[in-house]
Amino acid sequence: MGFDRERFLGDVNEGLLCCICRDVLEDPVQAPCEHAYCRQCIEGWLVNETRCPEDRKNVSLSSLKPLFRYMKNDLDNLQIRCINVNLGCSHICSLEFLASHESECQLASVECPNDNCHARVQRNDLADHMASCEFRVRECPKGCGLLLLERTDKDHNCIAELKTAIEILRSETSCKIEEQKREMELRLNTQRGHMVQKESFMQAQVDELKSEVSKLSQKIKLLMELEVKRREDTERLELEKRELMELLRRNQTDGSTSASVGKRPVIKKVTML
Repeated sequence: MGFDRERFLGDVNEGLLCCICRDVLEDPVQAPCEHAYCRQCIEGWLVNETRCPEDRKNVSLSSLKPLFRYMKNDLDNLQIRCINVNLGCSHICSLEFLASHESECQLASVECPNDNCHARVQRNDLADHMASCEFRVRECPKGCGLLLLERTDKDHNCIAELKTAIEILRSETSCKIEEQKREMELRLNTQRGHMVQKESFMQAQVDELKSEVSKLSQKIKLLMELEVKRREDTERLELEKRELMELLRRNQTDGSTSASVGKRPVIKKVTML
């Protein structure tokens, strides 16, 4: 709903009126077709409709956008009377500052803040009402420290009230302890579950590593056996090599001896003159 046109000083441009309620725009928005509405009015309209009430063009909540800046400036500059004018407030201000004034207007009707008190008084009378409100709370004048309603002050028994307060506190404490206990048990159970899963995972990894170690041990054993065999083969070949070398040396020695025996020395005769 918009602002009542009677509250404004002077005439209001037609472009600043809501196309639905025909009052001055309040919390204005604009459709793609450039028609403007109060936000509350158009949102209520779009519950059952999908077209602009002016030109019947399609419109939706997602298509609404802020008012043009020049229109918003013109709207904010309109001079308006306080909503409490009928109660005697004569304040006039720009629409832009209306909400600030009305939140502090001393003639505005406000509800008593005390629990269970539904009385409404003018803001400038609230302090007097609070001083005499039967639902106002104050500290026990006898010194127990409890907060009492004005109307129950006469029937207040400090000892009985303190016992009740202690029992309530004890009950609340017990409930909190039980709740914390359940929460701790839940956390411990969750942690146990995580630990079991982690232990199972680690055990699987250990088993896998053991399997790998076993395979490696078998490979190492095989390699060692091959190494021993290679050394044995090497030693055997070395021995055969030495034997062959010795045989060749002997053959060479025997050949040299036979050549020396088969060759006779030649003696030359020298004639003496």
